[in-house]
Order: sequence, then structure tokens, then C-alpha cells
Amino acid sequence: MSISKLSAIRRRDPYFERELKRYEQPLPSREFILQILQEQGKPVAFDDLCELLDVQKMELEAFQRRLRAMEREAQLLRNRKGSYILPERASLIAGRIEGHPDGYGFLVPDDGSEDLSLEARQMSKVLHRDRALARVVGIDRRGRREGVIVEVLERANSRVVGRVLLEHGITVVVPENRRINQDILVAPGGAVSARAGEVVTVEIIEQPDRHSKPIGRIVEVLGNYADPGMEIEIALRKHALPFEFSGGALAEAAALPDALDPSQWQGRVDLRALPLVTIDSETARDFDDAVFAEKQGQGWRLVVAIADVSHYVQPGTALDREACERGNSVYFPRRVIPMLPEKLSNGLCSLNPNVDRLAMVCDMTIDTHGEINEYRFYPAVFRSHARLTYDQVWNWLAGATQPENEVRRLWSQVQTLYDLFKVLGEAREKRGAIDFETIETMMLFNEQGKIENIVPVYRNDAHRLIEECMLAANVCASDFLQSRRQPCLYRIHEGPTPEKLEALRNFLKEFGIGLGGGDEPTARDYALLLDSIKTRPDAQLLQTVMLRSLRQAVYSPDNVGHFGLSYEHYTHFTSPIRRYPDLLVHRSIKAVLAGTHYTPGKWDDIGLHCSMTERRADEATRDVSNWLKCYYMRDRIGETFAGTIAAVVPFGIFVALDEVYVEGLVHVSELGEEYFAFDSVKHLMLGERTGRRYRLGDRLQVKLVRADLETGRIDFVLADPT
Repeated sequence: MSISKLSAIRRRDPYFERELKRYEQPLPSREFILQILQEQGKPVAFDDLCELLDVQKMELEAFQRRLRAMEREAQLLRNRKGSYILPERASLIAGRIEGHPDGYGFLVPDDGSEDLSLEARQMSKVLHRDRALARVVGIDRRGRREGVIVEVLERANSRVVGRVLLEHGITVVVPENRRINQDILVAPGGAVSARAGEVVTVEIIEQPDRHSKPIGRIVEVLGNYADPGMEIEIALRKHALPFEFSGGALAEAAALPDALDPSQWQGRVDLRALPLVTIDSETARDFDDAVFAEKQGQGWRLVVAIADVSHYVQPGTALDREACERGNSVYFPRRVIPMLPEKLSNGLCSLNPNVDRLAMVCDMTIDTHGEINEYRFYPAVFRSHARLTYDQVWNWLAGATQPENEVRRLWSQVQTLYDLFKVLGEAREKRGAIDFETIETMMLFNEQGKIENIVPVYRNDAHRLIEECMLAANVCASDFLQSRRQPCLYRIHEGPTPEKLEALRNFLKEFGIGLGGGDEPTARDYALLLDSIKTRPDAQLLQTVMLRSLRQAVYSPDNVGHFGLSYEHYTHFTSPIRRYPDLLVHRSIKAVLAGTHYTPGKWDDIGLHCSMTERRADEATRDVSNWLKCYYMRDRIGETFAGTIAAVVPFGIFVALDEVYVEGLVHVSELGEEYFAFDSVKHLMLGERTGRRYRLGDRLQVKLVRADLETGRIDFVLADPT
């Protein structure tokens, strides 16, 4: 049907113009469909809905596809007679299922309202991360809304990694993800067989329902739990991390030149003579930032050159789709799953020393107070004059060693960078940014690929120097895009929720201290409190609780500022090799410089996706780290360790060991021969008979009694329970 023949009914669609821009033959918009259903005030049959919306015969197939998509997203649903109704009119709530290892679960509503608790009988119909519609049927014994599942909207698990068990001649796979609490029955006669105890990938061919367990077939045998690298293979599949590049992406990478051609320099500033250097860790393989500083009058000039990944990864290509799907590189101990193929991540886009590379540059002028007075962005060609490491630079600055012959000429440049860093650090302190001091660790491995030792990694001023340079460039990028009204993904960090703020204040009262700022404290209020407690013996405890009161940083097109860094606007510009949001920021900056506009799609959806991939990577690396630590502790069962209570939960206390840097659980049943009450506000367990207290930050002696690879659990008992 031509546009000119569209009826008055269809032109009444409030989003008609939008649909017209998207489609040659526009259908009724989703909003208009919902409006019509709302106006009818009753269930509407398909034929009646077509008549109400004046849908023509040649549009029926496309219209049905739109309705099915709306059903999948729970915007509407069909009753038993097949008529369309609005979920809210049927008192149904759409959301995602969150399973619990103990068998029960929750439905997390799409609208952000309070979760619905689901008993184990309801969870038999679904698996973790499925989407479903549920109805509230009452309140459970903990005062939470309780629901029943009415309909499963979307199945999230097509493949699951787990361990093979043989039970009475029947083969089942026990999922590695403990939130999937149903064993998967293996259909007989599959092409791939596995022995009991082996780790496999199973493809689900029948999803669960209230009467039957999920059924699957084994499609991949990974090996045994203790095989080298097995922990990573499991994590990749458990968290659905893309780890193999598509043929199209590899072909596009292979077609790229091995070295720069001078024709690629056109329109770029030539910075090859400028002594930019990279400063990274000893183990780094991809170098995406180089820095240079010089005195300029009373202030400084700071140049931050970032690998120009957007030159090679163009929108809509297989490389771009792959990078978007991955969202970021994932760094496991001894293995990296890169966002881009090696030819880019360790080749053309890695700022290796003494080779020509393309870059996007942020060139800044900074005054004596650490304020950025001017900046500009431009594409450049340059070469890194040296690959330096954090320890190497810090040893120079501390006077422990002298620069070697080949880099001695760069010593004055490094000193200038350090002088600038001190000014930027003072500005950071004045701004009130929060600086939590946490201990990071590094695993040292033997030739068999197992942990030999776990050692602390201390941040020095060389780390902080590069961090301040990157912060400055990121702030300039966000200011550049915001001032020119080019949408982008901001890195946002909101302050504490009212509930978490109240809990923090109640906790601090126990120690006779308070957090300033009233109902809306700022980062400066946090920073002042941190500074005031740093000499206290319980400073680590107080800092931990303060840190847990804050929300997680995410990516969003809606700029609400960065609470922790105390910035009004902030984005990520400095790591496009390993973060997709940075690549989008580069494209946005280039679009502004070219006088155009960049739109990769729905910014909101991309922000949610990139935030998800970041969390996914964190969860996967945490799983691998925990597994390796569990393996490491297997040979130390029976030993006694000193440690600190790192978390208090209803079922016990987690203890972080000194020097070993491993956490394990002392179950509440091991705390003493009495009942213990959990206090979430005071972060403690209190014995009802004796008044014995176990509080976050308390020191303990514990004995290791179990390190279970299959569950990843490390269990302690009190070494002296009296």
C-alpha cells in the first residue's frame, strides 16, 4: 500500500513520521498498537486489531512479526482465546529470572520495581537468565512479594557447560553455573560421548517445564577439571564469552597492511620527532597510549596519543560487529581474550617502540594549578621513542637506579611528566576525588600452569602518573563531545542510594564518626572522611564499608557525572584496543572534526550492552581466580592461617588470609554452640547466649578444612573456637 493511500486511522499514529523515516511501508508503531489496546479496554482478537488499525492484506505477515516481537518483549500478550491484552491489565510483571544455588530464585522486573521471590517449584519451569511473565500471589515469610510464573517469554540458555555424572545408568550434566540448579538429562545416542567426571558443553534440545527437567546433547568434551587451562575454558562457556573470531573478522584483519603506508598520513599531524613514550606493566602486550610533557611558560603542555583503532575498524564491518559483541578484552591470568584480532591488538594498533603508528591525539595546555586551559584533538602519525615499565620509571624517580644508555636522553622528559603529575595530583585532591587504597594481587605460576605464589602489587607514582594523564584526556573528550552536542557513551558513576547512605551513616555512628553532606554527600565528603580516618587502626574496615556504599560505574548516553572522580562529565577515550565505548568516542570525535554527526544505533542499548560485557568479564575473571586459588589451597588443608573478616553474611563470615590473599568461608554453624543473629547494618554476627561478636574487620585465626574444585568453595573453621 502506497503512503498516499494510508488511511486517516494510520495517520493518527503519533509516531507515524518516525516510522516513515525507518520503513518504506510503515506499519502501525508499537506505541500506537498499545494505545489502541488501551482504548478498547478489553482483550482484542487479531482480526479485530487489524480492522482497528486498518492493516491491509499485504501487510499481515509483517504485522504479525511485529506483534510477535512485542510479545517476546512482554509489551503485550495473548490470553487463552488468542486475543491480545496488555500485561499490566492482567496484573502480570515481565522480568528476568535470577536463580539461586539453593534452588529458589527471583524475577527481576523490567520496570525496576521490587523483585518477586520464586520458590523452587516455580524455578523448575525456567533456568537462570530466562525472561518470564509472573503474577504476584502473596508475601513470603521474609516480607517479599512472592510470584508464580505465568509464561516464559525468552529462553536464555542454549548451551551450558558442566560436569558429567552417571546416575543409575542415566547420564546427566551438572551445570558449572550454580545458579542453574537443574541437572540436564543427556539424550541417549548422541554423537559425542563423555566419561563420568569430564567437563562438557551440552546443547539444550528441550527446555524445562513444570513436569520435566531440561534435556540436552553433549556437543563438546573439554576434559578433566585439573587439566591445565580448564578453569578458563569453563569460564568462557559459563559466561558465554565470545572467544573465537568469525571468519569475516579474521579475513578483514588479514587484508590489512603489515605496516603503515605514507598515503595514510594525509591530513594528519606529524609527531614522529616528539619523544612520546609508553609506560605500562612488565607483562603488557598491547600498548594503546603514549605520553609527552614539556614546560610551557608557567604551565605545561601534555600530549596524550591514543592508538587510532577507528581508522582500521570501520562501522558495519565484521571487525566492528565482533568488537561490539565482545565489548572489551578479557584478561585472565596467563591468557587474554582480545576485543580485536592479534594483527590489530598486538600489531597495527599497538604503540610498539620505534615504529610509525596512527593516533588520535589530545593536546592539552595545563596551568600551575593543574587546570586544563585549552585542548585540541587531531589525528596524527607518530612513533613511540621507548617502551618503559612502571617499575623502571619508579626506580628512576626514587633514585634506586639510573636510566640505561638508550633511554637516558628521555630522562628529562620523564621528570617533566612527574612534575606535571604532582600538580595534577594536587588538583585531584582539591577537587575532592575519592582515592580508595586497595591491595591488588598477582599470581605467579609454575611450569605446569598452577599457582606457585600469590603476591601483592603495589601502585607507585609511575602508575598514578599515567592514570592522571589518562584522566585528563578522558575529561577533555567528554567536554569536547558534550559542548558540540555529539551524543556519546559517558562513563557515569552515581552517588550512594538513600538506602545505602542511611546504612553507612548508621554504621559510622557506632564509631562516633559521621559523613558530611547531608542527604546528598559529594565525593569531597567521602574524601575528607577517608583522610580523617587513615591513621586509625580500624581504617581498613571503615574504608571497606564506605566503598560498598557506592554504586557501580556504567556506560550511558545520559551524563550524570562521575561521583568517585568528582567530575561533572567523564568518558573513556584512552583504550580503544580493549574497550568498545572508547572506539565509539573516537568515531564521535572524528565526526565532529569532520563537521558531521555519528550515530551507531540506539545509544541507550549500546550503553547497557557495554556495561553488561564489562560485568561479564569481571565475573569470568573472578571465577578463574577463585578456581586457581582453590587449586592452590588443596595442598594446605589442615594448616592454620591469620586473617581478617572481609564480609559478614547471613550464613557465616568470609575471612581473607594474610600473605596468602585467599578468601574462604567460616559457616555460621562453626562459630560456636549457640544461635547467631546477623546484623546487616553493623556488619556483624552476634551470639544470642554469650554475646560473642564477629564483625567486619576483626582479626581471626582459622584452619583450612576444605578446598573443593567442583564448587570453588574454600572452607575454614575457627582455629581457636573457645
